[in-house]
Amino acid sequence: MINTLEKIHYISDANITAPIGFHADGQHVGLKHKSKDLGWIFSEVPAAVAGVFTTNQVQAAPVQLNKQTIKNGQLQAIIVNSGNANAVTGKIGLTHAKIMQATAAEQLNIPPHLVGVASTGIIGQILPINKVVNGIQQLHVDGDAHGFAHAIMTTDTSEKAITIQSEIDGDLITMSGVAKGSGMIHPNMATMLGFITTDANISSTMLQQALSEDIDTSFNQITIDGDTSTNDMVLVLANGLASNTQIKAASAAYNQFKTMLHTVTTALAIAIANDGEGATKLITVTVSHANNALDARLIAKKVVGSSLVKTAMFGKDPNWGRIIAAIGAADVQIDPDIIDITINHFFVMKNGAPVTFDTTAMANSLSQKNIDIEINLHQGAASGQAWGSDLTYDYVKINALYTT
Repeated sequence: MINTLEKIHYISDANITAPIGFHADGQHVGLKHKSKDLGWIFSEVPAAVAGVFTTNQVQAAPVQLNKQTIKNGQLQAIIVNSGNANAVTGKIGLTHAKIMQATAAEQLNIPPHLVGVASTGIIGQILPINKVVNGIQQLHVDGDAHGFAHAIMTTDTSEKAITIQSEIDGDLITMSGVAKGSGMIHPNMATMLGFITTDANISSTMLQQALSEDIDTSFNQITIDGDTSTNDMVLVLANGLASNTQIKAASAAYNQFKTMLHTVTTALAIAIANDGEGATKLITVTVSHANNALDARLIAKKVVGSSLVKTAMFGKDPNWGRIIAAIGAADVQIDPDIIDITINHFFVMKNGAPVTFDTTAMANSLSQKNIDIEINLHQGAASGQAWGSDLTYDYVKINALYTT
């Protein structure tokens, strides 16, 4: 767990342009029926960049392109479309991603290698590139920051954004993040789409280190349906316009920066879990007294990812047998005879045996939006968390009709 060194302030009007020198816009250009479907983020100066991407072996053209683009350690803009994933579209897909990159670069008067590209939507359909090119020409530098957050959404029901501020070595640093993701969420090195901006002065090497260290306890600990997408990515831009002394490794400044980053990534991860396709509940699983943090995280994610646990929580059924079965299915050594389990603070299992509880009070508790499952392994001192949503009839309906 990262210790908070300096107080973090949450900004009520959360948007991706809050850090100094960032701009954004989002427009409807015809990729979707009526909602916004194309947007960009732009920094007034080239920014240090870090990224993490899906480990699915089938990777969308923008993921392939970005992996190469960020090797130079800098980006100045990111162009994003929704409604079409530009994935599994053959060589034309990569050509279209490069056209998006070049068109945005021309509009912003910057080199193409400073532009990242992202897409999300239906897999296996050719991107209508003429609509995208015409749409890029409609975007504004000083546009609608909240419009960008909406332009990256697919089946999301709400904007997912956070802005925070904190002092690092006496200088005020601002960090913002936006994300989308409602289905096909079971990240490994990323989430569906996440973008983070900050005016902190930090090298791309240190930025990548901070992001890579963080995601195992944030984005990688959410699961909606166990499916990893072809398009998953998180990109972080740090343009240095706060003019703080450059953040170095193994310093108080670096620790505070990591605290800020973890605050943003965790908030976005929970927002994604809370808005799972068809979800009615946010499930938080906390595992305590594990032998090590990795064991705790593995068990927490196994439980929150269990379809049986998810459906039980949807049905307001305190079937803790499904929870202990999921714990036992994790690749972790446990002693089932000493485990305690609570659901919304009601003990259902103690020292490996069932506990009588008030069924009426439990039923009322499970009607709430937030479900907290706590698991005490009684093995060590480490802990971990994971987040997910319940599995509902609407999830099946949304995905059964996704392309039709």
